[in-house]
Amino acid sequence: MPLDDDVVESIYREHGPALRRFVSSASKDPQTAEDVVQETVLRVWQHAPDIDGSLRSYLYRTARNIMIDNYRRAQRRPESLEGSPDAGGVREKVDELLTRVLVEEALLRLSREHREVLVALHYRRLTVNETAVQLNIPSGTVKSRAYYAVRALRTILDEMGVEQ
Repeated sequence: MPLDDDVVESIYREHGPALRRFVSSASKDPQTAEDVVQETVLRVWQHAPDIDGSLRSYLYRTARNIMIDNYRRAQRRPESLEGSPDAGGVREKVDELLTRVLVEEALLRLSREHREVLVALHYRRLTVNETAVQLNIPSGTVKSRAYYAVRALRTILDEMGVEQ
């Protein structure tokens, strides 16, 4: 049984802007990006009872699949291929964007302390000692928080349905 119109509208309102940014970063055409967002929300409306895990993860995976399907369809029309990257390149770019969005969402679910340590160590590329100084905690605490943060992040990503 599909979702009612009010639920679909609230999904579009709540997730539409982030989904549009994700799709727009892979598509240069704003109209194509909007079409993908609308198709994605339509599929959520049609398949709502089958969604396992995070709705946002489902939305991004669905948008990714739609973009890849659109690219494959365009491949069948040789006149539209001039200047197009290969399918593998498109898939890699979309997968990379999807992974980045899902990891950012997962990081937001971590405690502030765990998130600070992971961001310092893995995104800002600080050493354990530099992180300890910046966060004003002992280096042993940095190591401990990093260990438990990675474990928690893996659990969150599993719950979101992200394959590692």
